[in-house]
Amino acid sequence: MRTHGAVPHPVRVFDDETPAVANLDPALLGALRRAATDAAADGVELVVNGGWRSREYQARLLAAAISKYGSEREAARWVATPETSAHVSGDAVDVGPSSAWAWLSSHGAAYGLCQIYRNEPWHYELRPEAVEHGCPPLYADPSHDPRMASAFGDAQ
Repeated sequence: MRTHGAVPHPVRVFDDETPAVANLDPALLGALRRAATDAAADGVELVVNGGWRSREYQARLLAAAISKYGSEREAARWVATPETSAHVSGDAVDVGPSSAWAWLSSHGAAYGLCQIYRNEPWHYELRPEAVEHGCPPLYADPSHDPRMASAFGDAQ
């Protein structure tokens, strides 16, 4: 399953052997590694809990979320479809632990790393314009993100 992007245990940001890290968009990975290096100087370790995912793995995560939350509408608040997921394209990373979230919340924009969803403090995407202009406003959850329009229709 690891080859599909599963991360059963947190991995280092510099782990080139783990597909979830190695298959991230190069610009995102570069920004993440620069941030991780600077965070380490502040005594904070950033690890990857999720990154790139195959379409198949994303579909399994979505099916599990539908089962857990009881509907596609509720699942859409937490898990995107394979067609819309920024993880499938390698454009999103889930970091930990909570000290890393706090560090990135304060410093991430300087690297273009932005939290996107209010309900997911671990989920970061690259927004290069944030370096000069700050991160965009947060969506309440993925179901409010216009990029997440899916087979479910408008989940809002």
